[in-house]
Amino acid sequence: MISSKIIKPAIVAAAIAAAFAGGIFTADAKNTPVKDPPAAPIINSAKLPDFSVLVDHYGKAVVNISMVKKAHKEKVDSPFGNLPPDQAEIFKRFGFPFFGGGERTVPEQRGTGSGFIISSDGIILTNAHVVDDADEITVRLTDDREFKGKVLGFDKQTDIAVVKIAATNLPYVRLGNSDNVRVGEWVAAIGSPFGLTNSVTAGIVSAKSRNLPDENLVPFIQTDVAINPGNSGGPLFNMSGEVIGINSQIFSTSGGSMGLSFAIPINIATEVKDQIIKTGKVTRGRIGVMIQALTPDLAKSFGLAADAKGAVVAQVEKGGPADKAGLKPGDIITGVGGEKVKNYSDVPRMISFAKPSSSTKLTVLRNKKEIEIPITVEATDGKAVTSSKSKESDSQSTEREEAKQGKLGVTVRPLTAKEAKKLGVASGLLIGKAEGAAADSGIARGDVILAVNGTPVKSVSDLSKAISGQGHVALLIQRGEDRIFVPVKLEKDE
Repeated sequence: MISSKIIKPAIVAAAIAAAFAGGIFTADAKNTPVKDPPAAPIINSAKLPDFSVLVDHYGKAVVNISMVKKAHKEKVDSPFGNLPPDQAEIFKRFGFPFFGGGERTVPEQRGTGSGFIISSDGIILTNAHVVDDADEITVRLTDDREFKGKVLGFDKQTDIAVVKIAATNLPYVRLGNSDNVRVGEWVAAIGSPFGLTNSVTAGIVSAKSRNLPDENLVPFIQTDVAINPGNSGGPLFNMSGEVIGINSQIFSTSGGSMGLSFAIPINIATEVKDQIIKTGKVTRGRIGVMIQALTPDLAKSFGLAADAKGAVVAQVEKGGPADKAGLKPGDIITGVGGEKVKNYSDVPRMISFAKPSSSTKLTVLRNKKEIEIPITVEATDGKAVTSSKSKESDSQSTEREEAKQGKLGVTVRPLTAKEAKKLGVASGLLIGKAEGAAADSGIARGDVILAVNGTPVKSVSDLSKAISGQGHVALLIQRGEDRIFVPVKLEKDE
């Protein structure tokens, strides 16, 4: 969540801010007005934007979507399932429910949202969360006609759904190009906030390519258009009357509009829609890597400028496309298919929408040198990254080499063969104690150092050499099943 709440559904309600430009006048002793030097006008203050023509022409293509999820039963686990029978019986006598598990009845659920017709034969775009798990869907047009809606498919990851109604000669919208959206341009939204159908709100684009928590495939368009529950799935129009986004989420501490709304770019929605209409599902590409952001501290650790852009490869799936292509932990992906990476979250999006079995090129920084790595994208269907786990006991005593790294502030020893096998790594250094620079960076006892600045470390001497003379280092840390690069600013040599 973003500091408070990211709320789905979202809606569009407007708060229009106006700015007026004019000459600044002062007066001298003779009350003679003095004007500022002439300059090219930035804002046309003649009048505010008028959306009436847009609404009159395209408002009829915006629909209200109602969903019903029928009452049903679901299994419930007992919160006291692990208590001894005699203790559980005591709680049961005092009226505590769900002993031993069972079923509960979930009452009927109803919801409402928005959508818009994109073709005269009744194809409608909306949010996946508007129609997800619905048993019945009703689509109501502005002329009060109602139709039963059929979900052709939906994609939860991008929050896009495609609905079909049995009708012809319907009004429909024009789709624009969300890549051409400019920050500061006027936009308008039409939807059904709180069930108030065909409500129009307006504002400006506040930002582009906004990344939200747990949303790594959608670079949202942020606006200050007023959005409220019920507008989810409604269109965001530009001044040319083109749909450039689908209103999806809001940021709010109260549940209502606070001037922070987020729309899914229509270009992404179109890609998802095309796949759903063609196959009924969305198939994505994958290359089998775990990445993280190239922060200024990490960039310094890799000897790069603090403002360098890219995605750091933290882990490569064994036998996956990236492994076969030769990608290594510590590589920094700066481009995919010729397109530059501006934010690390661009990489999942670029790879995700690549056609499975197709080939692309990754632009990679390795040891500060730029190289290109050809790679074949594979489908995500049925794929999962699994880590090997050993059931063998680690109780067997082995020879241990321990040493304290003064600059780094850690006490380490090499992993035993069984420990390495259990973690699924070839080698590494187990941290027995962390203080100083390491502790300040969040490194803790039990973490395993796998590499320094992309170079694997197998022994204490490897670690000593890797950090010698360095002011910043990036440690590749294994923590449980996760791997992450941690930037560390080293202390002075003792």
